[in-house]
Amino acid sequence: MTAAAAGSNGPLTGVRVVELAGIGPGPFAAMLLADLGADVVRVDRPGGAGFAIDPAFDLTNRNKRSVLIDLKAEDGPGQVLELVERADILIEGYRPGVAERLGVGPEAALARNPRLVYGRITGWGQEGPLADRAGHDIGYIAVTGTLGMIGRPDEAPTVPVNLVGDYAGGSLYLVTGVLAALHHVRSGGGAGQVVDAAIVDGAAHLATMIHGMRAAGGWRDRRGSNLLDGGSPFYGCYETSDGGHMAVGALEQRFYDEFVRVLGIAGTVPARQEIERWDELRTAVADAFRTRTRAEWTALFEGTDACVAPVLSMAEAPRHPHLAARGTFVDPGGISQPAPAPRFSGTPCAVRTPPALPGADAAAVARDWGLPAPAAGPAPDAPPVAAPRSAKGR
Repeated sequence: MTAAAAGSNGPLTGVRVVELAGIGPGPFAAMLLADLGADVVRVDRPGGAGFAIDPAFDLTNRNKRSVLIDLKAEDGPGQVLELVERADILIEGYRPGVAERLGVGPEAALARNPRLVYGRITGWGQEGPLADRAGHDIGYIAVTGTLGMIGRPDEAPTVPVNLVGDYAGGSLYLVTGVLAALHHVRSGGGAGQVVDAAIVDGAAHLATMIHGMRAAGGWRDRRGSNLLDGGSPFYGCYETSDGGHMAVGALEQRFYDEFVRVLGIAGTVPARQEIERWDELRTAVADAFRTRTRAEWTALFEGTDACVAPVLSMAEAPRHPHLAARGTFVDPGGISQPAPAPRFSGTPCAVRTPPALPGADAAAVARDWGLPAPAAGPAPDAPPVAAPRSAKGR
């Protein structure tokens, strides 16, 4: 890490965040706030918060600091509320009612700090028939109709890792919510409030445009049969001769004309407007792509407006010339990872510190937040173990 990176500040410098340790969307949301410059203190618990991952490689805990507090101990809730009293935002991802039972729910927190923004991230939300049920990303996007849109029409839906639900529908909506609520507090002297970020709400909201297209008759409720879901021959992925793939997004006519020209099939295939002959067009496109390697097609399409790109693996992506030139990936400490996003001209963000080890920052947090010096506790760098199901808060 360079000295410049270590000293960089983001636009949220001065904002204090308490994160009650969990897994998935809560830590990612807190990481985003930390990347943007907030002072995020993660409250880890003895035994860890979730999956058994070496804390040194848990990149969602970068740019944070960690204290170790046992919320089930007699003085645990009080220690958290001491932090809450000095914080602007709290983030928790427990199941509904768990934070209340632990003594750190919204009522207790807002009584201690009426200007606090209390952010809650769950899969099903704080209310509703499924609110108390366990779940994960795939189930949340399943019931919203989002999962059902992804994949080929003759196959089961394609699972989009956990990006659409946990992180897009969950983390990003939580961050939007807590920052909007913080603006309300700071701009007009408003009171703090609870932000209920449910992944089902966010995942449904992501499909707003598609719902509009369906209402207008421009989208069929069947995956793989529409303009943007792989149904059109000029918006999808094709295999190359070496087993790689190229992604095609030639939606507009002028881009499509360039696409078929470079591909070498201009004037020999049905017009793109002939929807009834799309299968014929798709076959021609697929046959053409199978005549060259991914590298060869990448070189041919380079510099054109055909909207074609190679499909890269996670290991390959950091070496893509454009991403390398922009610094989209960084490798502080030798760990390749996406750089903070988005970018700011006046308050640049950076990966300032590596993933916080559980409990390692207790003394520094106490000093900076005006708390009593902590007593000696368990070793802060013990790897976490799997949490009990009731603590997953999803």
